[in-house]
Amino acid sequence: MVQWHTDIHKRKPTGGKKVPYRKKRRYERGGEPTLASVGDRKIKIKDTFGGGLKVAVVSDNVVNVYNPVTKRVEKTTIIRVKSNPSNKDYERRGVITKGAIIETPLGDAKITSRPGRDGVINAVLITPAG
Repeated sequence: MVQWHTDIHKRKPTGGKKVPYRKKRRYERGGEPTLASVGDRKIKIKDTFGGGLKVAVVSDNVVNVYNPVTKRVEKTTIIRVKSNPSNKDYERRGVITKGAIIETPLGDAKITSRPGRDGVINAVLITPAG
């Protein structure tokens, strides 16, 4: 379903109804979200307004994990998505979003980047492997 990024149809701060002065424009449409999952690296490059580019992770099995004890970043593999507090359905489907808890060979880590927008998966180690 198309997401509209316009506020011509919303209400005024007083609660009154706004009367739109024009129709929706095609450029005000948003795209479908890119739901990153665990798998071989696959990215999607999107053109943006103004000639820029956005890189989105479609699937990846590599993560940059920051260890706060040693203060070092290590590149490691993702075993699976353990939990995703943003959506129970994402947890079941293995979707990686910011805040998701993943299992790595180093231990459990919390995702700190937005893979569907940043093009990279970064995480912080929360429970070292024992």
